[in-house]
Amino acid sequence: MQPNTGFGLGTEEVKRRHILPKALIVGLVAGLIASAFRVALQTVEQGRITWLTGLPWAGRLAVAVGVGVAGGALGLWLVRRFAPETAGSGIPHLKSVVLGERVLNWRRVLPVKFFAGLASIGGGMALGREGPTVQMGGATGLMVAGWFRVKAGEGERKALISAGAGAGLAAAFNAPLAGMIFVLEELQGNFTPVVFVAAFLASVTADVVGRVLTGEMPVFALGALPPPTLAVLPVALVLGLGAGLGGVIFNRSLLGSLDLFDRLRAWPAWAVGALAGGVVGLASGFFPVLAGGGGALAEQALSGAIALRWLPLLLLARFALTMISYGSGAAGGIFAPLLVIGAFGGLATGGLAHAVAPALAPHPAIFAVLGMGALFTAIVRAPLTGIVLMIELTGKYDFMLPLLVSCLAAYGVAEALNDKPIYEALRERSSVTK
Repeated sequence: MQPNTGFGLGTEEVKRRHILPKALIVGLVAGLIASAFRVALQTVEQGRITWLTGLPWAGRLAVAVGVGVAGGALGLWLVRRFAPETAGSGIPHLKSVVLGERVLNWRRVLPVKFFAGLASIGGGMALGREGPTVQMGGATGLMVAGWFRVKAGEGERKALISAGAGAGLAAAFNAPLAGMIFVLEELQGNFTPVVFVAAFLASVTADVVGRVLTGEMPVFALGALPPPTLAVLPVALVLGLGAGLGGVIFNRSLLGSLDLFDRLRAWPAWAVGALAGGVVGLASGFFPVLAGGGGALAEQALSGAIALRWLPLLLLARFALTMISYGSGAAGGIFAPLLVIGAFGGLATGGLAHAVAPALAPHPAIFAVLGMGALFTAIVRAPLTGIVLMIELTGKYDFMLPLLVSCLAAYGVAEALNDKPIYEALRERSSVTK
């Protein structure tokens, strides 16, 4: 029985009421920071692509490599010099903070993650903006907790950190429900009323801020793509099984790339960043949109604009660039890269199925959406987040059933192969190597 507070509210209700204004401010500030990062990164990336595309072939390669070297060197130097915890996506670090294993210095994390991510991804590293916005959102939650003088030993402080993380994801992708579910399913790993209320309010607030500042449309607009019918479910199942295996390969390759770059720890940070940035820049010189966050590539895949014969090459190239970029320790996330890879794999599966049995795959682009959700589920092992994220990213609520089939099949394969979820594996790795 809950103790009587004298106001008709139990202890949990009082905590929820007290956290509401704090969560609202967390969502507002996290939404502003995430929107600023999103706009800055889109401006820099679009400028890089436009610049390279307009250059003659003789000069494009040299400029692309130079931009990649400069961005990689600056980004990794900022990380290692001022805030090593901002390496990679930052989500494993937040998980450790919530578990009480590590501390969070928001004064270091916020500026370093912002500018290191801008330099690395803007220079061409094949990483995403969602990892930085999630970690910066978590740092914002701690900052706001300090403003309200929330005591370190209280669960409210961790609730605000988690709420800020959800707000960061919501603002990055215009996906408030995915932000909230990500907190409960991945970051916290359990449901508590206080965390639910804080994450929900912060995510919705951040989403409103993000839509006001960056636009109201879904991140990936699919236009008039018709809703999938029950006929696509067999191919959706096959795609999910393949994505499950692909997710295991992705996870083990990512950990292997980190081990490989660990052999270069004696090198100066700028040299490691320059090496990785130069390799990515070389690929960017041949195909400018191949580097960076990959949003343009995902849009092309979702519109079915990429020829089937090019998909295997693009998938392998993007996979390799993601491994190099993340393995180097640059500040950036894996959400966006894995969504691009998933879109390529899904479109290839849909294209092959259409060629063999058109009735089972009347529109191959549908499977690009399913591939994104299934690969996310296999890698992160958060099926609810993957399903809701894809619905919010595309605005296609009628994709629910085939997404359920693909995502749950991918989840089952990854679990059967005894592969650890990527953020859990990264958290455990950092606790051993720190």
